Amino acid sequence: MPALRTIVVDDHAELRKFLRSVLEKTGCVVIGEASDGLQAVEQAQEMQPDLILLDLSLPKLNGMDAGRRIRKLSPNSKIVFLSQDASLEIVQAALRFGAAGYMLKSDATDLPRAIEAILQGEIFVSDRAQRP
Repeated sequence: MPALRTIVVDDHAELRKFLRSVLEKTGCVVIGEASDGLQAVEQAQEMQPDLILLDLSLPKLNGMDAGRRIRKLSPNSKIVFLSQDASLEIVQAALRFGAAGYMLKSDATDLPRAIEAILQGEIFVSDRAQRP
């Protein structure tokens, strides 16, 4: 698996730490971490990562709005939204946005499978999320 340059965005430090450890085990290189939407946008513009794990519920700028800004500033970055919400409406909104994936935080151990799917050009959706 190629080393994807990745930014992890979540307002909970413990989850960021966990995601970093899972990513590093898959060979990804975590080049940045952010705890709010504005930091995520700044880091994406500056670092132009391959992959961004982006929480939907963030302070200062929510994940969807941050994702819209990131899409303009770092158009080649793949975005995987992280959420606790498994509702069909939220999953559909993320996929309409053009996300490379939608992962439930409770399914974060599936991150290697998500990365593999994304590298193969597929869209990943957590098994327990409602699918469109």
